[in-house]
Amino acid sequence: MQFCSTRGGVHGWDFQQVLFSGFAPDGGMFMPESVPVLSPETLRSWGGLSYTDLVVEVASLFIPPHLIPREDLEGLVNEALSGFSVPEVVTVARLKDGLSVLELFHGETLAFKDLAMTCTVRFLDYFLQKQNRRATVIVGTSGDTGGSAIQSAKGLRGLDVLVVFPRGRITPVQEKHMTTCLEDNVHVFAADGSSDDIDQPLRRLFADQDLVRAHGLMSLNSVNWSRVMVQLAHFIHAYLQLSGAKQAEGDLPELEVVVPTGGAGNIAAGYIVKQMGLPLKLVAMVNSNDIVHRTVTEGDFSMADHVKQTLAPAIDIQVILSPERQQYSHPSLK
Repeated sequence: MQFCSTRGGVHGWDFQQVLFSGFAPDGGMFMPESVPVLSPETLRSWGGLSYTDLVVEVASLFIPPHLIPREDLEGLVNEALSGFSVPEVVTVARLKDGLSVLELFHGETLAFKDLAMTCTVRFLDYFLQKQNRRATVIVGTSGDTGGSAIQSAKGLRGLDVLVVFPRGRITPVQEKHMTTCLEDNVHVFAADGSSDDIDQPLRRLFADQDLVRAHGLMSLNSVNWSRVMVQLAHFIHAYLQLSGAKQAEGDLPELEVVVPTGGAGNIAAGYIVKQMGLPLKLVAMVNSNDIVHRTVTEGDFSMADHVKQTLAPAIDIQVILSPERQQYSHPSLK
């Protein structure tokens, strides 16, 4: 499996290179040069897998065994997901009228990002230990990502984590997840402005490839392909639990999935797995910061004058990057 940039300037990178890069050198986002196809037979064969085993199967589509042997991959994923509060890791609550909720909040910080973050950090640590090297992760957060990155990476000898959060724009719980960690490899800063304001200098920083190489800088935001890759399993797991696909004959039934959407990283994973063959109807749910809604319904990709503070600060975002992956996958969206 090889990866390329959505902007066409990089081709032929492997998973390890992409994992340690975040943004591509040309400013684009990494995507597989060709996405694997999930046949109905494959999906049905996965119907009895636990969530953890499903993540292993999904990751093995993108990580060849010469980079991480299958036995090591299984160990890393199991270790990453062993700290969740329920043995199933992900649970489903079935409500009335065919409505169900995929419960992704059983990780240490109660954020869905714990699922992909814990695995991604384990992959990073695996390569860092093998090569006896260090890396520095820089994270700009609207609330959830920073705490998840810190809790996943705290205490690791080969990884420093530097997190910047918007002062006064996150919940007290989110702030405590970040500011009460006293590990030597964790460094947390508050900045004025919104998370979008924080992202601008960080993106300029990652554009300086000499600086990135000199200091081993990388990103753990949703720009990192590994996080998107693990999030593919969210949608496959929901589909296998709720669609009746295991009993269906012939064409697989479609499942409608409503996705809370800020930076659009999670729904980007849903779109990619749909391209792989999973029959999904995706619905983006936004708050008052509605750039995704305006883009889809009106073709209006303009930013509002300012980011509005809401009761859902993790999706108080106006600058969205992940749709670049959808545009790459589906040229008609350009």
